[in-house]
Amino acid sequence: MNAQVKQGVAREQKPVALQRLVDFTERALFRNRLAVLAVFLFASLVLGFSALSLRPDASFTRMIPTGHPFIANYLAFEDVLRPQSNVLRVLVENPEGDILTPEFLETLREATDRIFYIPGVDRGNLKSLWTPNAMWAEVTTEGLRAGRVIPDTYDGSAKALAQVRQNIQRADMIGSFVANDFRSAMIRVPLLEKDPESGRPLDYGTFTQSLEREVREHFAAQGVNIRVVGFAQIIGDLLAAAGDIALFFALTVGLISLMLYLYCRCWRSTAVTVLTCLLTVVCQLGLLSLLGYGLDPYSILVPFLIFAIGISHAVQNINLMMSEMGGGATPLEASRRTFSALFIPGTTALLADAVGFITLLVIDIGVIQQLAITASIGVFVAIFTKMFLLPVLMSYVGVSPRGLRQQQRRDQSSWPVFRRLAAVVEPRYAIALVLGSLVLLGIGYHARQDLKIGDLDAGAPEFRPEARYNQDNAYLLEHYATSTDVFVVLFKTPPEQCARFAAADLANQFEQRMLEVEGVESVQSLYGEIRFNILARNEGNPKWAELSRDQFVMNNARTGASSELVAPDCSVAPISLYLADHKAETLSRVVAAVEAFTRQYDGGDYQILQAAGNAGIEAATNMVIEQSEKQMLILVFAIISLVVWWEFKSLKVTFALMAPLYLSTVLCEAVMAQMGLGVKIATLPVIALGVGIGVDYGIYLYSRVEGFLHRGLAFREAFFEALKTTGTSVAFTGVTLALGVATWAFSALKFQADMGLLLVLLFIWNMIGALLLLPALASLLLRRELAR
Repeated sequence: MNAQVKQGVAREQKPVALQRLVDFTERALFRNRLAVLAVFLFASLVLGFSALSLRPDASFTRMIPTGHPFIANYLAFEDVLRPQSNVLRVLVENPEGDILTPEFLETLREATDRIFYIPGVDRGNLKSLWTPNAMWAEVTTEGLRAGRVIPDTYDGSAKALAQVRQNIQRADMIGSFVANDFRSAMIRVPLLEKDPESGRPLDYGTFTQSLEREVREHFAAQGVNIRVVGFAQIIGDLLAAAGDIALFFALTVGLISLMLYLYCRCWRSTAVTVLTCLLTVVCQLGLLSLLGYGLDPYSILVPFLIFAIGISHAVQNINLMMSEMGGGATPLEASRRTFSALFIPGTTALLADAVGFITLLVIDIGVIQQLAITASIGVFVAIFTKMFLLPVLMSYVGVSPRGLRQQQRRDQSSWPVFRRLAAVVEPRYAIALVLGSLVLLGIGYHARQDLKIGDLDAGAPEFRPEARYNQDNAYLLEHYATSTDVFVVLFKTPPEQCARFAAADLANQFEQRMLEVEGVESVQSLYGEIRFNILARNEGNPKWAELSRDQFVMNNARTGASSELVAPDCSVAPISLYLADHKAETLSRVVAAVEAFTRQYDGGDYQILQAAGNAGIEAATNMVIEQSEKQMLILVFAIISLVVWWEFKSLKVTFALMAPLYLSTVLCEAVMAQMGLGVKIATLPVIALGVGIGVDYGIYLYSRVEGFLHRGLAFREAFFEALKTTGTSVAFTGVTLALGVATWAFSALKFQADMGLLLVLLFIWNMIGALLLLPALASLLLRRELAR
């Protein structure tokens, strides 16, 4: 079929009004090519310069669902809860002995001082053996005695060291601030979310770099091991890995460029295509900077996705250009015809991509919403660069003679593989294929039943088990009795009533109930300290280690309680539940147990509010993700279906295009379940992105099939002709993008490797679905229309 007939195919399938819009845009674009290039050059320079100022960005509040009731409670009492929530644990280890040496204690003091002066540290709540809030207390025949763990009289002598050991035991700090084997000590570092002087959010990248330079590297040079565990360190390590992510991005771009050249055998087309795609990414980053956004660790992979989208659309452009020029058209004529043929399906496909990203906004987690905005901006830029800039550039460079010879060989080929593939539209094969897909769907449904919400591994699942952070976390769990997973419940009373017997008794019953929940290892609260103080004031007699109905006794016992255990006005007393892990099942059990207790014991003026601590915040995040996942999938499929229906004006065609995408989604979730990947912040967006990108294949392929059907071809012949042009592009794009992201498997970041695996599966399955299941479904659903 010659180029003129192909152009007629593209024109006949569009409504008159839509065709007029395409014709008008085509004339305006190609009659003003130099002006178009000048505009894009100016915009590229401005946005490219702006992109230079883009910086990595991360925020604790953007990582949590601020609209969730748990987080609302946390934010309302943030000053009281800060030591249990956004906190770092810095372990200072003596690899040559225990901590009770003058040299090590001096090292610990210096480390505490260095951390104290790092901007972003909540200095009033910083705690180590050297800080004034590290206190011991004991009961003697003379009454209650107390003092600092390392007293002012400490001089480094053997007697002073023995006194420090005794004070550590008195303060019950073994397993919490001192390792069980006495070979390391902990510095607890609560962080401020905003700088109190500038009011700006804490820059986690800068903070962790300062901690790395001032503490870890400084003491490593002295032979002291420093280990850091906490949210800020996770974010800092992710930001520090941006260089590795950039390396994999460059590797992927190089691999895709090589594959693209091998496909078209034209260095001009390859260079223009890759440069246009890179320009899309640069302009996207420039717009982000102008709008005041940064790149957080979870959206730092979005630029590659935008590059992948660009390649997907550009391959269609190159393919039609080669076909048109192979038929004798000049570069300008071929570009104009290609623009007319691809403008509507290309724009529709890009709109579908944008919809896939925008639906992520329904998830009330700032980092995912920023990812949605970042990706949507990229698609917005891609509409201009792919639909307008690339055709104009190709009208100048055209296709090289070698590329045309490659196209000529294709035109002369009998396409035996595609001829056999076109048989899938025959009823006997189509029905078998649909039945096979239903079996796969059933298998996928069965396998995805084990899909969990949240993290399923210890430590930080963003990193591999051998990563430094996970090794530090494993060391802490092995050498300390304190868990790193803390679920904090707020016990709220009227002001100055937290120490009343009725309140304390209710809190005590709650603590005993929680200790019976599987996964809760220990409890820490104001009321444990009150019982200890009552015991201490009664000559240490164990029978007095109980709450008292005498209000004077209770008030006296509350005196001097740590600020992390009670608010200054005695209206909030956090109750910390130390958990065995932060798996979704554990968190769900704890949340359910707290809710059951509050329903059973309505305290009137006394309220038990959830939740804070890293485990409480993660529980809220899991709940939002579980609720939003189905809502997001329904929205993404519903809205993309509307976009597809608007393009083809047929519910049957829409179903044929969307069904393979749904099958791919179910199979992807099944693989996640079998591999132990939970649905969380790092993996949830992949599904929406995969659906948005995967619909491109179907839109391009079926628009070509429909064009040939309008010429009167039978469905099998129409599908075969579409396979020779668009089908090769779809197959090439799916395989190439899958190979590109497959390199992520070698990344040091586990979440990048996981995303790469899921994207490989989605790219391949969506490609297979478009080439096999889509035409099979369409041929069965449209049999009557085709017969007429």
